[in-house]
Amino acid sequence: MIPIDVLGTYFIACLILAIAPGPDNIFVLTQSALQGKKAGLLVVMGLCAGLLFHTTAVALGVAVIFKTSELAFTCLKLVGAGYLLYLAWGAFRSGATTIESGNNVMLTNGQLFRRGVFMNVTNPKVSIFFLAFLPQFADPSRGMLALQMMELGFVFIVSAILVFGAIALAAGALGEWLNRSANVQRWINRLAGTIFVGLAIKLLLTERM
Repeated sequence: MIPIDVLGTYFIACLILAIAPGPDNIFVLTQSALQGKKAGLLVVMGLCAGLLFHTTAVALGVAVIFKTSELAFTCLKLVGAGYLLYLAWGAFRSGATTIESGNNVMLTNGQLFRRGVFMNVTNPKVSIFFLAFLPQFADPSRGMLALQMMELGFVFIVSAILVFGAIALAAGALGEWLNRSANVQRWINRLAGTIFVGLAIKLLLTERM
């Protein structure tokens, strides 16, 4: 077991990292503004499920592959960027759609959840970040490192749920209010599409540490 004081310091660091602007919290913000609070929270749960993947990858040592293999890193990066560009294309095409509009094609709960999972899993930088960050709070003298990695990953996920959940609720409430205007709806979709394109470019330009 990791000592409480170490976990406390680690948890504060996790909260700060979750609050800092990054692809995941920006993604939550845009999805919540477009689809509403419930949709945003489902995306949050999907993102955190993706964090489970990265935590397991670090615990099993798989993340080393993304750190050492240019091919694996590039392939996953291209898939993630392609998905973001697909979302941007959908946002630009959607025009004026309201959250409660009958002609708006709303995503199902499962689709929203999977969107969050895919967004997180296809970012190889998350695994590499975990590979560099989590071991700083682990100690071989406390027992199996793999179990410590899982424990640290779980704490990180809790912090992400708290921060991303707050963002989803705030952005969802604001989005529902703004969606009363058709003109504002168009601008929200265009802004979201632009953000997705920016995130895709940022991911494409990302290099291994």
